[in-house]
Amino acid sequence: MFAAVLDTSVLWPSLQRDFLLSLAAEGSYRPLWNTAILEELVFHEAKKLESRGEHVDRATTRAQRLIGQMSQAFDDALVTGWEPLEGTFDLPDPDDEHVLAAAVIGGTEVIVTSNLKDFPAGRVPKPIRAIPPAEFVVDTVRQHLAPACRAVLEICARSGRRGPALTPDDVLSTLAERYGMTEAAELLSNAPGLRRTSR
Repeated sequence: MFAAVLDTSVLWPSLQRDFLLSLAAEGSYRPLWNTAILEELVFHEAKKLESRGEHVDRATTRAQRLIGQMSQAFDDALVTGWEPLEGTFDLPDPDDEHVLAAAVIGGTEVIVTSNLKDFPAGRVPKPIRAIPPAEFVVDTVRQHLAPACRAVLEICARSGRRGPALTPDDVLSTLAERYGMTEAAELLSNAPGLRRTSR
C-alpha cells in the first residue's frame, strides 16, 4: 500500500487531521510518523487546547490520549531506526531532519507537510518529495473516490458525539475554506456517494 509521512504541521489542525486519518482508515494510503512527530503533536495539540481554555494538565492528558488513539488505530505507522540519519541532510531547519529521516527509513516517496520551504528539492533525496496537504488529498481522492466519500461520512457520524453534528457540506466547506482543499471538496461534492446526503 502507498505510504506517506505526515508531518506535525498537517496533523495538529483538527479537521484536516481527521480527514487525513479517515482517508487512511478507509485504506486509501498508509500513514507514517516517528516518535519525534508524535511528541511535537502532543506539544502543539496541548497548546491549542490551552488556548481554548483547557487547564494545562487536562490539555496535556487529552493530547496524549489523541496520540494513543492514533497509535492504536494505525499500529503499523511508527517508523523506527531513523535516528542515525537525523542531521545528515543539511535541511534549512535542523528540527525537520527527523521527518526526512523517517521518510527514508519508512521507504516512502512522499512527505505531507505545510512547511515546503523546509524541504527544498535539492536537499531531499530522490524519489522523495514534499507536498502540501491539499495536493496530497486531491490526488488521494481522485484515486480512491468511494473510500474518500466514506471518510467524509464517518467524520459526520462521529461529529455529534462531542459537538454539533456536521453534514457532508459542512465538512467539505471547512476543508475548502480553512485548508485550501477546494479541488478535493469539489470532487467529493459531485460524487454519488455524497450527493444525496448533503444539504
